[in-house]
Amino acid sequence: MTPGQHANPHPYPHPHPHPSPSSHFGSAHHPGQAVVLIGGGGHATVIAEAARLAGQVVVGFLDDNPAAPISAILIDLPHPFPNPPHLGPLDHLAAIGSSAWIVALGDLKARRVILQTMAGLAGVRPQAGSVIHPSAFVSPSASIGPGVFIGPGAIVHARAKVAPHATVNTGAIIEHDCVLDENAHLAPGAILGGGVHVGRDTLIGLGSRVLPGVQIGAGCTVGAGSVVLEDVPSNAKVVGVPARATRGK
Repeated sequence: MTPGQHANPHPYPHPHPHPSPSSHFGSAHHPGQAVVLIGGGGHATVIAEAARLAGQVVVGFLDDNPAAPISAILIDLPHPFPNPPHLGPLDHLAAIGSSAWIVALGDLKARRVILQTMAGLAGVRPQAGSVIHPSAFVSPSASIGPGVFIGPGAIVHARAKVAPHATVNTGAIIEHDCVLDENAHLAPGAILGGGVHVGRDTLIGLGSRVLPGVQIGAGCTVGAGSVVLEDVPSNAKVVGVPARATRGK
C-alpha cells in the first residue's frame, strides 16, 4: 500500500485542517436520486440546495402555502438552481409518486405528525431519502438512517448513530459513539461530546454544548447557547450555563 492509499473500499478525504466532503452517505443516500421535500420553508430551502449539490434531483415540494419561501426569490442575486415546483399541500402525499422523500419542516411537532402519517403508509410509499451536503464529514463507521439531513460543514464522527429523520444542521458536531434518536434536531453550531445520547423529538439549540456521556431524554428542548453538564429527563426544557430546567411558562 503506497502512502495516501486507504484500505477502506469507500475512502474519505482527510478532514484536517477543514472537514472535507465524505464519500460515506449511508444506505439511504444515492447521488442521482429523485427526492420530494415535505415542507417549503427556510429549512426546505437549505435542504433543496444541499440535495442538488450532492447530485440528487429535487422533484418538488409539498406545502400548504404555494408561495412558501422555497419558491420565492428573496434577494436580487444570481441563483444557480431553479426553484422546485409546488406539488400540492402537505397532505397530498400521492404527489411523491415513486420518488424518495424527506421531511423538510423545522418544527419537530409538525414533523412528527408527518412521520406518523408516513408510517401508516409503509409499504405503499417509497423509503425516505437522506440528504447530506457535500461539505459534511461523515465517518465510514457512523450509521446514518433514512430521511436524515446533514448540513454544510457538519461532522459526524466514528461509531456515531444518527437515527431516521434526525437533523444535523449547519456546522454541528457529533463526536464518537453518540446517538441522535429519531426526529431529533442538532441546531447549527451545536456540539455533542463523545458518548452523548439525545432522545427522539429533542431539539439541541443553536450553539449549545453537551458534555461527554450526558443522556438527554425524548421531547426535550435545550436552549440556544446552553452548556449541558448532566443528564436531562424526558420532556424537560433547559437553558443557561450550566443548563438548568426552566420554571413556569
